This record gives sequence, structure tokens and C-alpha cells, in this order.
Amino acid sequence: MAFGRLDSPRHDAPIGDINVTPLVDVMLVLVVIFILTAPLLTSAIRLDLPRGAAKPGGEAPPAVVLVVDAQGQTYIDDRVLTAAALEQRLRQVARDHAETELQLRADVGLPYGRLVEVMNLAQQAGLSRIGFVVRPAATAKP
Repeated sequence: MAFGRLDSPRHDAPIGDINVTPLVDVMLVLVVIFILTAPLLTSAIRLDLPRGAAKPGGEAPPAVVLVVDAQGQTYIDDRVLTAAALEQRLRQVARDHAETELQLRADVGLPYGRLVEVMNLAQQAGLSRIGFVVRPAATAKP
């Protein structure tokens, strides 16, 4: 029989591993959120919203009226302009005042392609503000 000390219980060594269960739980929740929101992000409509039209206490920017008739002839100040003259005039207007608004009056019978050509000329000349002038719709009487 050996006399001596009683064996004391050995303390367990500290665990050196990271408990990954909470990490896995959080990651699974994030995966589910991404799976649900990913289709919404791909179908988002991107808009470049316009700035406020009126400046407090300021003047309205100048406007040029461009008329395109049913035959595709272009007029500025009631003068017929060829494509080259129109481009030159629009560049001059854009140089004089960059914020000039182009008010476009087009005949209802005008082919859409011609209207796009005129708008493209204006954009290439440096005019980015284009407004369409239309006849007001007839209001229905009760």
C-alpha cells in the first residue's frame, strides 16, 4: 500500500477551437437574404431625376422654338433651314447659352425617325434640354 497524496482530479485543458455554430447560423441567414433580394436588384429601374425647374428669384432660361412640319422641313423663327444650317444654328444657340431649352413642335403626321434625327442634331450641338409642345387634350364635359 502506498502512502501518499490522493490524486487530485485533473483539470481539463482549455478548448483552443473556435465555436463555428453561431457563425454558420449567421451565414445561412445572410445567404437566404441575398437569395431573396438578388432578383429585386437586377430588375431595378435606374433614373436620372430632373432638377427643380424653377430657380428662386432667377430668370427662366431662354428658349428656342424648332418647328418640324409633316414633310420634315425644319423652321426656326419661321425660316426654313436645311440640315447643315439647322446644325449650325443649334450649335450657335448652345454656345450663346448652354441652358437654352429647345421647344420642339412636331406635326402629328411626321415620321418618328425624322423627329429622332432632329433631336439627335440638337443633342450633338450641345442642347440637352428638349421640351415637346403639344396641344392640350380636350376635356370631357360631364
